[in-house]
Amino acid sequence: MTRKSEEESVFLKEVKRDIGTFRRLHGKARVRFVWDYFRWKILAGITILICILLAVHMLILGQRPTRLRVCVVLNNDGYCSDWFDSFRKDLQKDGNRAAVEVNEDQPFDYDNAYSYMHELEVMTTISSQRMDAAVCGPDMYSYLLALGALAPLDNVLPAGLFAECDTRGMVKRDTAGLKILEDGSVDRSDAFDGCFALDISDTAFGRRYNPPKTDLSGQGSETHAEPLYYCIISNTEHTDDCAALARALVQD
Repeated sequence: MTRKSEEESVFLKEVKRDIGTFRRLHGKARVRFVWDYFRWKILAGITILICILLAVHMLILGQRPTRLRVCVVLNNDGYCSDWFDSFRKDLQKDGNRAAVEVNEDQPFDYDNAYSYMHELEVMTTISSQRMDAAVCGPDMYSYLLALGALAPLDNVLPAGLFAECDTRGMVKRDTAGLKILEDGSVDRSDAFDGCFALDISDTAFGRRYNPPKTDLSGQGSETHAEPLYYCIISNTEHTDDCAALARALVQD
């Protein structure tokens, strides 16, 4: 008998023995037996299934008609789903029932040890055109600005709306595309100036969802609030709906 046939014979004996053992067991003992022998294959199968389901889910979402995708990163742990639910209903009164997606689960905090992951997630979202606009604090705004991912608002917003926001002192002028080199110097080769955000801190939205924080570190207590900005991503294809969102956010 060859070595190969001997190995096949041993394998068949083990399989028959395991089948016999399984038949003799009952109830929970059978489940424990299967788990002990196949746990890693079961876990691998579950992992592969989850990955497939996630891929299918993302594919379906990518094909679903969407008129606006907004990323909201407030300066606190709050949520503003109720406000966006109301905005969605008003926006869809024009008869266009395509989805308005609001992502409130994207963290962005440079004080977090995993802030580089936040940057990677935001960059991936923008490059795949899954973000049309953002409501965010200084950390995410500064990253979008350095990335050169923001559209100049005077080119995107209707002239009347931009002029109104500018008169109210809401337009934030900055330099985009600045790069900090390893030695700490600033590379201005790709930099350009423009109006890249609306400061919505003092709007009805800002007062409701960006309340001042109490600082008890010094003598007495004082309140302060980090700015809250609205900005539009440069590769958006939904400028009209981004403008509609800007108009709703600046209402006082």
